[in-house]
Amino acid sequence: MAPPGESGGPSNGGARRKNLTAALRLFLVCMVSGGIQYISALEMSLLSPYSQNLGIPHKYVSMLWIGGPIAGFLVNPIVGYYSDRCTIRIGRRRPFIILECLIICISGMLIGFSADIGRYLGDTKENCSTYTGPRWAATAVYVVGFLLLDCVIHTAQASVRAMMSDLSAANHGPSIGQAIFSVWMAIGSILGYAAVAYGTWHRWFPSLKTSACCDACADLKGAFLTAVVLIVISTVVTMLLADEQSLDNEGVGGAAFAQTCGGLNAFIDLFASLKNMSPAMFRVLALTAFTWLSWFPFLQYNTDWMGREIYHGNPNGVADMADDKYNAGVREGAIGLLLCSASLGATSFLIPKLCRKLTSKVIWSISLFSVFLIMAGMVAVGVVSTKGYSPSLSTSLTVAGPDNLNALALTMFALIGIPQAVLYSVPWAVAAEVAAGEGGGQGVTVGAITIVISLSQLLVGLTAGPIDGAFNKGNAPAFGIGGAVAFICAILVVLALPDTKDGRGLKRLLLSREDWSN
Repeated sequence: MAPPGESGGPSNGGARRKNLTAALRLFLVCMVSGGIQYISALEMSLLSPYSQNLGIPHKYVSMLWIGGPIAGFLVNPIVGYYSDRCTIRIGRRRPFIILECLIICISGMLIGFSADIGRYLGDTKENCSTYTGPRWAATAVYVVGFLLLDCVIHTAQASVRAMMSDLSAANHGPSIGQAIFSVWMAIGSILGYAAVAYGTWHRWFPSLKTSACCDACADLKGAFLTAVVLIVISTVVTMLLADEQSLDNEGVGGAAFAQTCGGLNAFIDLFASLKNMSPAMFRVLALTAFTWLSWFPFLQYNTDWMGREIYHGNPNGVADMADDKYNAGVREGAIGLLLCSASLGATSFLIPKLCRKLTSKVIWSISLFSVFLIMAGMVAVGVVSTKGYSPSLSTSLTVAGPDNLNALALTMFALIGIPQAVLYSVPWAVAAEVAAGEGGGQGVTVGAITIVISLSQLLVGLTAGPIDGAFNKGNAPAFGIGGAVAFICAILVVLALPDTKDGRGLKRLLLSREDWSN
C-alpha cells in the first residue's frame, strides 16, 4: 500500500481537490471581465447604428470613437501607475475595478435612457414612430455616455488583466490566468452579440417603450440594462473571491520624485525609452500601426454596413419602413459578429503552431492579404447590393433586397475572424521577441504598442466619417481604404519585418503576454 502523500494516497487526492478548488476560484474571480466584455460587444454592434438613429450624421459617427484611444494613450498608464502603488486594504486592483465598473454602469444607463432624458430636457414631444429629425438633447446625453464607456472599458479590462496576472503568477502561472481571461472574454462577447441578434427586448418587456423610445431604442435599453445587472453581479463575485494582498508602504518604494510626480513618471520613463528604440523595433511598431489602421473601419462600421448596404435601411427612417430594415440588418450583423468570434477563437489555438512552421512574419502577411480580400469583397458586395436595389421591389424585412446577399455577407463576417486572431496576438508576440533579443524592455514595448494602436484608431476616427461624407458612398470608401492599407502593409511586413526565431518561443510569449504587459 502506498504511504500517505505518495501517488494514490489520501494526501495526494486532497491536494488535487485543493488545486481544483483554487483553479475554480481563480476562474470565478475573472467573471467581471465577462460582464465588461458583454457591454463592449453591445458597444461594438449597436452604438454606431444608434448614433444615427438619434440624428448624428454618418460622417461624424467615427469621431465618437475617440474615447478608446484617449484611454490607451493617457488614462491607462496613469491608472496602471497608481494601481501598482495602491496601499488600500482590499488590494491594489480591486479599488480601481470597483470605480471603473461603477462608471461603466452609469455610462450604460446614460446611453440606454438618452432618448427619454432628452425628451425631459426639451427634445420634441412628437412620437418617435413618426418623428425623423434630430434630437439634440438626447444626443448630448448619449455622447457623454458613449465617450465615458469607450474610455473606461479599455481601462477596466487592463485592471482585470493586471489582477489576474497578480493572482495567477505565484501558484498557477501566467498561462492559466491568460486562458481564464480569454474564456471570459469569449463568453462575454458571445452573450453580448446574442443579446443584439436575438434580443427582442421591446416584446419581452413592453414597458421599455415610451413615446420617445421606439422598438430599436427599447431593444438597446433592454440590452444595456441587462449589461448593468451582469456587471453588478460579476463585480460582486470578483470582489468577494479575489484574494488580493494589500501593499504596505514599504512595498511601494520609489524615490521622492515618483511620489511627487505620480503618473507623470510613467510617461517620462516610456518616452525616454522610446528615444533609444532600435530600428528593428521601430519597424515592428510602424507595421503594427498600419495593421490596425486597416482594421478600424470594419471594427467601427460592421453592423452599420449590414444595415445600410445589405439591408438597404435608413437609420433615420420612419418606424415600420426603412428604419426597421436598418435595425434588422444590425441584428443580422450581430449574428455575423458571433460567427466572427467563433472563428477567431478556433484560429487562436492554431497560431503558435503555424508561426513555428511558417514564421511569424509570413503569418502576419497572410492575415493582411486576407483582410485585403475580405474588405474588397465587402466593398464589391455592398456596391452590387446597392446598385441592384430598388425600394419599390422590396418591402419585406425577411429579404435583404432583391439580390439577397446577406448569406454572403455573413460568410465574410465569419472569415474575417481568422485574420483577427492574428491581429490580437502575433504583432504583440513579434514585438516581444524582438525586445527580448535586444535585452528586455518588455514593459516599454507594450506601452509603445498601445500608443501606436491608439494613434491609429484616433486617425481613423477623425478621418473615416469625413471621407465617407465627401464621397457620399456609405461605408465603401472607408472599407476600400482599409483594404488598400492592408494590401500595402502585407508587402511591407515581408520586406521590412525583422526575422525572429521562426516562431520558437512564440507560444510562450503569447501565453505570458498578460504577465509582462502589466
